[in-house]
Amino acid sequence: MGSRIGGMGGSVMLLLVAQLWVGLVAVCEGQGLVPGVMIFGDSVVDVGNNNNRLTLVKANFPPYGRDFANHIPTGRFCNGKLATDFTVENLGFTSYPPAYLSEQATGKNLLSGANFASGASGYLDSTSTLYGAISLNQQLRNYKDYQSKVEKVAGRANATALFTGSIYVVSAGASDFVQNYYINPVVNRAYTPDRFADLVVQNFNTFIEGLYNLGARRIGVTSLPPLGCLPVAITLFGGGSSDCITRLNNDAIVFNKKLNTAGQTLRKSHPRLKLVVFDIYNPLLDLIRHPENNGFFEARKACCGTGTIETSLLCNTGSPGTCANATGYVFWDSVHPTEAANQLLSDALLTQGIDLIS
Repeated sequence: MGSRIGGMGGSVMLLLVAQLWVGLVAVCEGQGLVPGVMIFGDSVVDVGNNNNRLTLVKANFPPYGRDFANHIPTGRFCNGKLATDFTVENLGFTSYPPAYLSEQATGKNLLSGANFASGASGYLDSTSTLYGAISLNQQLRNYKDYQSKVEKVAGRANATALFTGSIYVVSAGASDFVQNYYINPVVNRAYTPDRFADLVVQNFNTFIEGLYNLGARRIGVTSLPPLGCLPVAITLFGGGSSDCITRLNNDAIVFNKKLNTAGQTLRKSHPRLKLVVFDIYNPLLDLIRHPENNGFFEARKACCGTGTIETSLLCNTGSPGTCANATGYVFWDSVHPTEAANQLLSDALLTQGIDLIS
């Protein structure tokens, strides 16, 4: 871990953090550092909840998953592991939280967490409705249903310990902008980017309050990535340029500032709440601007197909031009990072999230 990080300082920091985590794992005698991991959000963290839904936003077919265990597509929007998969491994778990709507989400498999995320979901219900995704509000209801199942399997006391001690990861917001605001003329005319960010943050607050009321006490929320550097955004909104779109990146920066402010307010109003806003924007932007410093050679185009527009159903075995080896690419499809990039992003989560396990 960390071998691809550029700079001696970054390597030393990761080594120290890794040693801390290894020591904690040893103290826990091989158990996870926390009792479980609960995951909510969009396609960045979806592991298969969309597989059986009536939606075009799916990834349960090749070449998705070609570098995952047994080279089998699972519904992950990646060639291999997601950043949250690496995070779960770093926390000491030997298996990943199952997609809640999958056949694996039963009995004892639920006792170390579950994944409720859905590709194309957003903080706004309207974003999810556009694509037939599971809204965050519905994910919250699914989580409540999950709690009832766990109580039956483990008993109320053990279940409560799991719910309050687990880490909750929330990754959302990008779909609200890229797949709703930027392409929906009704929404675009009704809100400035700043006012739309306020609307999304308002819904973020409501969601976190809902999680807290259901027992969540350790919550990690990802910021927006540099939206203007996503290959699909450059293709759709770049006017023929291959450069990152400053306007979209600025929208992400404004939103992230509002998100951090909202996080501070939530922590003040709930002293027992540990909430970390993970900065994904800067680590991913660094990979895009300086790919060679991190062992990559392609950061503008994705591996799948032409690397400019393909994602979900457009990224398939018939897509011409798909790269043979994705390890040198920052992006797997036109929206989602490769496994190699996800490992580095997970390293960033690792260094930022120490407070969640302390």
